[in-house]
Amino acid sequence: MTSEAKETGKRRAAFRRGLSAEAVAAMFLRLKGYRILARRFRSGRGEIDLIARRGDVVAFVEVKARKTEAAAIEAVDARTRARIEAAANAWIARQPANPEATYRFDVVLIVPGRLPVHLASAFEGA
Repeated sequence: MTSEAKETGKRRAAFRRGLSAEAVAAMFLRLKGYRILARRFRSGRGEIDLIARRGDVVAFVEVKARKTEAAAIEAVDARTRARIEAAANAWIARQPANPEATYRFDVVLIVPGRLPVHLASAFEGA
């Protein structure tokens, strides 16, 4: 097997793990009373794994699956936060005006052998 084929296989496996982690996170949020408004929302400026709503709160959710909780938290770096914020602004612009809505940025950490960890208001937008 060539190194290029190995790399392609690794990317596919990572993609499948990401989809699985997002499905687990979506189910976890539903159990907490959230309604999933969008999955894998993409704009020209970025991507958001999940957009969820509970009451007047709309959460833009980044899902991180890593071997440890610390590694998952570290993976939400400044570049990731900027990408999510840009995509959130694009999503908000496409929605009807809702002055009662509160927007926030959450993170759901997926670690093997543990329940998901939901960090509400994990970071602030600019």
